[in-house]
Amino acid sequence: MIRVDDVILSEDIATATFACDISRCKGACCVVGDAGAPVSKNEIPVLRKAFRELKDELDPVAVSKAEHEGVVVGDSENGYEINCVDSGECIFVQKDRNGAATCAIQNAYYKKRFNWEKPISCHLYPVRLKHIAGVDYANFEYIPELCAAGCKRGSEEGVYLSDFLGSALIRRYGQEWYDKFLETCNEVRRRQ
Repeated sequence: MIRVDDVILSEDIATATFACDISRCKGACCVVGDAGAPVSKNEIPVLRKAFRELKDELDPVAVSKAEHEGVVVGDSENGYEINCVDSGECIFVQKDRNGAATCAIQNAYYKKRFNWEKPISCHLYPVRLKHIAGVDYANFEYIPELCAAGCKRGSEEGVYLSDFLGSALIRRYGQEWYDKFLETCNEVRRRQ
């Protein structure tokens, strides 16, 4: 484990290679799993707004699910997550022309139609955070069916997971923290 300020991270975040390869994985992180993406309480109003603005572009089954059960499910004790359709697919999934799952919120963000990229847990994936007693614990959640293509591409292109997640980590912790984090990652790699 490595520590940067109030964040404890698994060392493999510093050493693993990773670069998302949606052409190979087809957006599996948005469709595979037994629960939706974790979200914080302060993200819920933004997700509800995104749903209202984008629902005409979403799958009708997803819209019905969100309208009947809510955009976000869960509670403060057990945590909140984005609702999913029965197949496990996030309600915000859109399919591109190649059949890959993409995020409607992120698509609207890239087109400057929405001013928020996506939940931080999605932005940080395949790293997952747990917040316990004022400390964030970050782990690389390697799931072969979701991560193998990204790990292969990262290896082929020489992209470390820590670099790939740069904008997400800066969004979460700020540039100063990220600079310290990169120094720590370089130290870990030198020790190998």
